[in-house]
Amino acid sequence: MPATLTVIVPTYNEEDDLRDCLASVAWADDIFVVDSFSTDRTLDIAREFTDHIVQHEYVNSATQKNWAIPQVGTDWVMVLDADERVTPELRARIQDVLANGSEHDGFSIRRMTYFFGRLVKHCGWHKDYLVRLWRNGKGRYEDLHVHADVIVDGSVGTIHDYFLHHTYKSFDDLLEKFGRYTTWSANDLYRKGVRASWVNLTLRPLWRFARMYVLRHGFLDGKHGLILCTIAAFNVFFKHAKLWDLYRRAGLAAAAPAPGPEADRAQAIVDQLTES
Repeated sequence: MPATLTVIVPTYNEEDDLRDCLASVAWADDIFVVDSFSTDRTLDIAREFTDHIVQHEYVNSATQKNWAIPQVGTDWVMVLDADERVTPELRARIQDVLANGSEHDGFSIRRMTYFFGRLVKHCGWHKDYLVRLWRNGKGRYEDLHVHADVIVDGSVGTIHDYFLHHTYKSFDDLLEKFGRYTTWSANDLYRKGVRASWVNLTLRPLWRFARMYVLRHGFLDGKHGLILCTIAAFNVFFKHAKLWDLYRRAGLAAAAPAPGPEADRAQAIVDQLTES
């Protein structure tokens, strides 16, 4: 008998993307939708494909997925975001793993991304591999607020057949996520003790742009490539600028008289930022 597969799909107000996502994995043995109390038609759409729907308070992406993983009862686990789709070629490759077995305990799968409606073929995004498939009990996400990788207890193979990612359809969408992700990244760096150095605030953003736009041929993606590479550079700058601000506020809290309302307010600001 082929091994069984559950696809975990985290959701929050995903009515525009969810149907195509779930349709692309309707062949799986189970679809497990973990919803963060959506207020749109997300749950109605999810019920067209699965009865396995649970609502759970969202803290961050890794925490939400790690909460869901132990509830899976199949042999293999796959995680797919609502704005992602499994291609027919990837479906066939995964089904081959399930039917014939594998010496690997997890797989890093290629992801191709649409940015403002255009498939990005350069900038380094065309070589984006993420661990998204693993044996049940063998993988969980790192304890990070953003861009957490899956840690697999065992060997990891590579699948070159790709899944599609439809990201950033408008600047409103981009800027909203940009603010959250740079804050979360700054918080993760703060907890690791990383400092907001001059190099990180100046040379690192410039290097990110040069690497993506020149070395990884982002200019071949036209204006989409130029905008994408520029945003990536600003992403690096802002996460380190926000990291600098965390240390600045922590310094204010440490320098303020204690005990007293000013010290309490300063420390509360730092606590609020690092817990957001």
